[in-house]
Amino acid sequence: MSSPPTAPRLSQPEFIALMAMLFAMVAFSIDSMLPALPEIARELSPDAPNAAQLILTAFVLGMGIGTLFTGPLSDSYGRKRVIIFGAVLYSIGAMLAYIAPSLETVLAARMIQGLGAAAPRIAAIALVRDLYKGRDMARIVSFTMMIFTLVPAIAPFMGQGIIAIGGWRSIFLAFVVFALIACLWLGLRQPETLPPEARRKMSVTSLWSAAREVLSHRVIQISIAVQTLVFSALFATLSTTQPIFDQTFGQGDNFPFWFAVIAVCGGTSSFLNSRLVGRLGMRRMVTGALALQMIFTGAMLAALLAGVWPPAMAFGAHLLWTIGVFYMVGPTIGNLNALALEPVGHIAGMAASITAAIATIASVLLAAPVGLMFDGTAVPLMVAILVFSGLGYALMRMIPR
Repeated sequence: MSSPPTAPRLSQPEFIALMAMLFAMVAFSIDSMLPALPEIARELSPDAPNAAQLILTAFVLGMGIGTLFTGPLSDSYGRKRVIIFGAVLYSIGAMLAYIAPSLETVLAARMIQGLGAAAPRIAAIALVRDLYKGRDMARIVSFTMMIFTLVPAIAPFMGQGIIAIGGWRSIFLAFVVFALIACLWLGLRQPETLPPEARRKMSVTSLWSAAREVLSHRVIQISIAVQTLVFSALFATLSTTQPIFDQTFGQGDNFPFWFAVIAVCGGTSSFLNSRLVGRLGMRRMVTGALALQMIFTGAMLAALLAGVWPPAMAFGAHLLWTIGVFYMVGPTIGNLNALALEPVGHIAGMAASITAAIATIASVLLAAPVGLMFDGTAVPLMVAILVFSGLGYALMRMIPR
């Protein structure tokens, strides 16, 4: 049993703001890069412009790998030490990307960034859990997430502004500044929340044993598979939305505004889920969301192939469909995580790291090829989302009760 921390707590408003900044490192690192993709493609991969999208998935891949180890490391060495080490690794990756002479080097640097970003992503949640429990923790996380949801809306605007001032490489300097501010704030203001006597020794044996137990449950296997498909849909859409808006609809200059609309509208799905999940249950929420996505995507794809939309309506229809993809995340990911952790409450932290790592890494393997198939239209992306949501729906019908 962990003994309660004796260090004084920050005020709740400051603590919530600090946690939101740590969580936001991931969203800022992905979404602020979106306006830079055309310039990166022109400079580093002119013969294969779609390859620039791998800058997003390389970061996610590194984060998925790091997620597997960050939780256990924070249990062994403390929350602050792991978060600060991760931020340093993240900054090293950013500086390597800043000076990278080729796309391949940028991709390797982005993987290093992702490895580092896994620390604040996972250890910050554990830090909250050290200080708050039950409804208090739920309230803190809810307030934090409300602030966090603003980041995807403003990150492309910030990226566009940074590019206008210093070029696309200067975005990586902004990442370093962001990490430095977060580390100084954490280091100077937030006491360590896991005392030495409450720490657990990390071992490969315990990690392997937990992984075997987690993956022995059918409900967890299906949950991981469905999470993989939902993440694949999200990452594929993130990778190709900017090229579609720019090349297909001529909305490249207005992309940050439209992405903000998508992020804000999609972010409301978590609120809807919180209102309905108590009445409908987690399984029905996930199954229903995937069924609606499958039907909506099938109808929109058929309309696109049939040329139903006149030019004046085509962009609005695609914008609405993109919002639908983002909206699907709210009723699925959180509920799937909760379903997966039900049978393994005694190793919940380790189980969360394992399931998140597998789903994230596997989703990159599915999403990256979709981005590379971009042909100037939304057809490859829509086909992929139809397949992902259809498979997810079929799997959810098989989940044991």
